[in-house]
Amino acid sequence: MELDDAYANAPYIPEADSYPPRWAEKARAMRGKLGAANRARLGLMYGHGTRNASDLFLPLRRPEGLLIFVHGGYWLRFDREDWSHLAEGALQNRWAVAMPSYDLCPRVRIADITRQIADAVTVAAREVPDVPIRLAGHSAGGHLVARMLAPDMLPEDVAARIARVMPISPLSDLEPLLRTSMNADLGLDAETARSESPRHQPKPGVPVTIWVGAEERPVFLDQARWLAEAWDAELVEEDGKHHFDVVEGLETPDSRMLQALLDL
Repeated sequence: MELDDAYANAPYIPEADSYPPRWAEKARAMRGKLGAANRARLGLMYGHGTRNASDLFLPLRRPEGLLIFVHGGYWLRFDREDWSHLAEGALQNRWAVAMPSYDLCPRVRIADITRQIADAVTVAAREVPDVPIRLAGHSAGGHLVARMLAPDMLPEDVAARIARVMPISPLSDLEPLLRTSMNADLGLDAETARSESPRHQPKPGVPVTIWVGAEERPVFLDQARWLAEAWDAELVEEDGKHHFDVVEGLETPDSRMLQALLDL
């Protein structure tokens, strides 16, 4: 369809096919290391479905905060177990990290996934009480963490603990996706595309940093800028980064990305 190529990332990233298996291998090693050290609580259920579960990784000492990371994949693919390695940087800064999975389209609709992530955030907050919470998500995950700032999305006690949100290469306006072939699985119509678009939410009272790779497809730069303008939020375009490697800053404890996310 009209915008299929505009929203296609892999054809424009060198060796794109190599990224998912490398992510999975690094994530597997991370879970093994933390599991052996009794610092991984895997498969914590937040709902009744098999994918309604989170992995919780713990730092060596009492957590100073809780980072919840939501993965992307156009709401159609991937799992929390593909991204465990991205917990490394926050763990080294003494933050606990929760990573939820969620049901995928077309089995469910995006609005269902939004509600699932709200449930996942709520359960994770209760597993790690009395500390500030920061939310980060990549691509579709960036959309989902941004949606958590909509009014009445989270319980008041949980919302009050959120100290910063970082949508990374987010999809902030879903209406263009109506003109892509993937909408056959997403099942969006004009009304739901608008209601699920963070761009059209009220400006939040929580600090937001929107992060995007400077080498990303033009539509992802647009999506990030639209959200920054709508929310009057900080926007960082990281030089030399594309859609697949822009999240790598989460692995490094002193990266610019992690410094901004955790206010280090």
